[in-house]
Amino acid sequence: MEFKQLKSFIAVVECQSFTKAAQNLFLSQPSISTHIQKLEEELHSRLIIRTTKNIEITPRGMELYECACEIMKRWDNLLLHWDSETKKIIRLGASTIPSAYILPELLPAYGKEHPGTYFSIHQSNSQDIINRLLQGDFDIGLTGMPSDSSALTSIPFYQDRMVIITPVNDYFLSLKYEEQLKTSSNEPFPVKALLHSPVILREKHSGSRKSAERFLESLNIHEEDLQIAARINDQEAIKNLVAQGLGISILSERAARNFGSEKRVLVFELPANTSRRSLYLIYPKNYMLNPHLQSFASYILQFYADQQGSGVL
Repeated sequence: MEFKQLKSFIAVVECQSFTKAAQNLFLSQPSISTHIQKLEEELHSRLIIRTTKNIEITPRGMELYECACEIMKRWDNLLLHWDSETKKIIRLGASTIPSAYILPELLPAYGKEHPGTYFSIHQSNSQDIINRLLQGDFDIGLTGMPSDSSALTSIPFYQDRMVIITPVNDYFLSLKYEEQLKTSSNEPFPVKALLHSPVILREKHSGSRKSAERFLESLNIHEEDLQIAARINDQEAIKNLVAQGLGISILSERAARNFGSEKRVLVFELPANTSRRSLYLIYPKNYMLNPHLQSFASYILQFYADQQGSGVL
């Protein structure tokens, strides 16, 4: 069995045509037919049934298709990884908060000191980044939650906290004034008062959503107790909708910082014991990091350790 045979088989299945598969692979149709025939002979199985009008993939053919796709994906990832080692390309997966608020300050600073390093970046939710690290799609991940897999190492590199943001109106301004009075008197602000309003939530697999759930659990509040106005994946969209008065939201202080400083939303702090959360640097545990990957991972940890020590965070 050869890779070229698997590629031809995958192309035929996906194109549902020997002719189109040959065109896509820049091969002759007889070459495609020969590849399929050799596969069938080696596997002693009929994989594709041709009729005068179309083709039909047999059950064993579909099994082989799924297996072949996985083989070719792993092969492509291996070649990309080896090529990345030579060219100092870092395949980086980042969840929403790191992608939007960490990388824009981190990568320019790192690039000035390491001009020969380049990044291939994919943004998704935290769980997807972790899953794809396990699949070998990324070298390093930055997420809003740690991995529970023994195959990955998770290191906290940034201390964040959750806050509640609300529209700027008379009702919430009065609560903000009450919060300031209680802060000055060292009394806890009753954050439950905010949760009588419609709430905009993040998607289930985000680190921010899990942190918000932990906060609500500390107040013995369940999702069914909330007036859920919307569920949105995009952090910027959530802030804009809150600013327009759709509802309130629980999200990262780092994400809320710009809207709060511009007075577009009101920001309410949550109790420290329930609002703190970390962002995580994640990489494969049993995979020896290459020098440029080690350099980048060390730089991340030192960059934010220095900022935290100087009080910038």
